[in-house]
Amino acid sequence: MTNPDTPTLDRVAGPADLRNMTGRELRDVADELRSEVVAAVSRTGGHLGSSLGVVELTVAIHAVFDTPRDKLIWDVGHQCYPHKILTGRRDRMHTLRQGGGISGFTKRSESDYDPFGAAHSSTSISAALGFTVGRDMGQPTGDAVAVIGDGSISAGMAYEALNNAGAEGRRMFVILNDNEMSIAPPVGAMSSYLSSLSDLGRAGPFGGLVAMAEGMEQLAPRPVREGARRARELVTGLESRGTFFEELGFDYVGPIDGHDMGQLLSVLRAAKARATGPVLIHCCTVKGKGYAPAEGSADKYHGVSKFDVGTGVQAKARANAPSYTAVFGDALTEEAARDPSVVAITAAMPGGTGVDRMARRFPARVFDVGIAEQHGVTFAAGMAAAGLKPFCAIYSTFLQRGYDQVVHDVALQGLPVRFAIDRAGLVGADGATHAGAFDIGYLGALPGMVVMAAADEAELKHMVATAVAYDDGPIAFRYPRGNGTGAELPERGQVLEIGKGRMIREGMGDVALLSLGTHLAECEAAATELQASGISASVADARFAKPLDMELIARLARSHDALITVEQGGLGGFGAMVLQAMADQSLLDHGCRVRTMCLPDRFIDQASPDEMYRDAGLDARGITETVLRTLGRDAKVVDLNSQRG
Repeated sequence: MTNPDTPTLDRVAGPADLRNMTGRELRDVADELRSEVVAAVSRTGGHLGSSLGVVELTVAIHAVFDTPRDKLIWDVGHQCYPHKILTGRRDRMHTLRQGGGISGFTKRSESDYDPFGAAHSSTSISAALGFTVGRDMGQPTGDAVAVIGDGSISAGMAYEALNNAGAEGRRMFVILNDNEMSIAPPVGAMSSYLSSLSDLGRAGPFGGLVAMAEGMEQLAPRPVREGARRARELVTGLESRGTFFEELGFDYVGPIDGHDMGQLLSVLRAAKARATGPVLIHCCTVKGKGYAPAEGSADKYHGVSKFDVGTGVQAKARANAPSYTAVFGDALTEEAARDPSVVAITAAMPGGTGVDRMARRFPARVFDVGIAEQHGVTFAAGMAAAGLKPFCAIYSTFLQRGYDQVVHDVALQGLPVRFAIDRAGLVGADGATHAGAFDIGYLGALPGMVVMAAADEAELKHMVATAVAYDDGPIAFRYPRGNGTGAELPERGQVLEIGKGRMIREGMGDVALLSLGTHLAECEAAATELQASGISASVADARFAKPLDMELIARLARSHDALITVEQGGLGGFGAMVLQAMADQSLLDHGCRVRTMCLPDRFIDQASPDEMYRDAGLDARGITETVLRTLGRDAKVVDLNSQRG
């Protein structure tokens, strides 16, 4: 006998337990699951609103499909917290997005129930089709189910996958989670089209019944379905047109209510039982569903810090300096006020990149292209070719998605697109998928590209001004997530001389630390620590990864026993470019020992940024110890460690 006082969720050790439950019991599981998600995220922070929006859908999918044999693939993964609780990770939710804990996204190495890792958008349908082909070629896998949001399905990769899947005609399932709310409000024709479908499904007293009837009709054999349509045309006098998805070869079901457990179960069971080809189920949900502070918030609590469950008030970190994002947004707005040719492009991240600040003052000069980085880059290239000064503001990790366009449409044509690269370096709780580790290398490899990195918020303001003034080709500047150093901000940014760094601290010739970016503060701390050990360290800020300040580098190499480069990027970046340039100019032939410090050749899991850089050996202690090893003074490493306790 089941104890009636035992929470229904406590009876779920895995998805198999859901398959023996009644509809009422599954509704109880969903209610308890929603409360548990809120409680868990209140302690860790994370992507709350999207997870609350798919609670019923998550329960229903696992109750109907045979996961993990059937492959459930979440697009992006923002909404995977209910899925994690139901798939054996409930007791680890307190470690969500923490160092040594579970990831905030799906991750293959974490669970068999995560068949495909995510964090970037619009990949799920492609992956689901891959699993489907694997099944049809004899691999031990079942059906593939992709869950993709209305924001993600607007991206080009999703269109490509829909087109391919429809042409293949294989049995697979795409669930469109339509909440009309991504990080920013969805934009574009697809968003408007989905809204019109949703409105049809909800309109009038019989809207829900019509939607369900038409949905069930889609599951009928094709001759029956076509006959029903012809009959409807005769009765109504209206031409029956297929949806966009049907034109691509999918059977379309919906829209259905994504919070009605009975409707979800009946539609999913019918689809699973009858489908012979690709099926798209259009599911309407509410982001933040069931938690009033989230439902009432403009962003539906998309991403939150720790918060009080009762009030919804989020804990805010104390800051004595503005964020780099805010400094960029304000600096760009100031420059736009002076120069009417300045425009900004964002790929569905106006708030995240700071261009919302410019949009409030100059709305006609800020363009949100949706989750479409490739289009955004080429769109900016066209603007530049037309004589405008476009700032393409995209996170480092997302600019990777538009790299071919950066190469072919911008660099090859020498067009003056300004790339504002936010979230450069390691970003913390979002982990390896969101790390800005590679932009120095992948941009520095391009002929004609200028690459800058801000050491602090004042330098960032200078680099915005420099980018406005630079019309000789593409230019990029990178800066990290989080707050600045507290540097005094100039009233107006000054235009920097291209390819010129600056000396910060003059030493006596033992070692020179050449920093690129905001690790300048760690280099200064290391220099102070080395000074206490009797080692004199010079510190320089390169400012530019390309073109390099070879006059500064030559001076440092000729006047110091060792030169250490320090950057917040991966292999093949700033340090590699310095080494190659020094070799080309015979600067390695005069006894100066050169070492490069960059991110290691591995992905670093989520933790705080400080913990991640410590793991990478790029904190002040790591710099100090590298200097000591380079100078052949390993014994002092032990002494320093013992002094630190």
